[in-house]
Amino acid sequence: MSVNTQDMEIVHRAFRRESRLLTELVAAVAPGDTARAKAIADHFRDYRLGLKNHHEGEDELLWPPLLSRVDLEADIVLRMEAQHERVAATLSRLDTAVPAWETTAGANERDTLVAALADHRAVLLEHLDDEEATLLPLAAHHITEQEWASLGDHLVANTPKLTLLTLFGLVLEDANPAERTTLLSALPAPVRGIWHVIGRPRYTRHIRRVRAA
Repeated sequence: MSVNTQDMEIVHRAFRRESRLLTELVAAVAPGDTARAKAIADHFRDYRLGLKNHHEGEDELLWPPLLSRVDLEADIVLRMEAQHERVAATLSRLDTAVPAWETTAGANERDTLVAALADHRAVLLEHLDDEEATLLPLAAHHITEQEWASLGDHLVANTPKLTLLTLFGLVLEDANPAERTTLLSALPAPVRGIWHVIGRPRYTRHIRRVRAA
């Protein structure tokens, strides 16, 4: 049994980038600019839902079968669970800080949010780095192809379709040509068509608005 877990590393790349950019984008918003605050807050909500569903999929579909099949490495899985809880705690803090800033774009609220985003990113990066170094090799040898595929199915089932297009764009953004081909080929043909006709131009508009490019 050997599953290719590279797709998760590509997804993690997007979370790393966006957690950094969100901190930088919020810090650059002038006090009182509620239009910019709303654009970035809306993007944060897409990011937050993607990360939440990604982690919940692992909690429900990855940790239980792994724990039933490993012995000495069980501590790795338990550490992943604990790290998920710490990431969730930072998201709960952001659930308060983002709306408080979005409403007025005040300087104090902005600074509070920047600090919360920085804390979130630090906890998230610790988890992602550890997961890639220790958990993914374990999953590659103990998880079936069907079980691995169920993680993507969980995300699709629990994410609004338009948000899915945004998340897919985020994942493709830093993928190399071979990775893009692999990710796109995994989609059913009609979904690939939707991405090219609707998703890609929509994502381009969205990300330009968020990053003010």
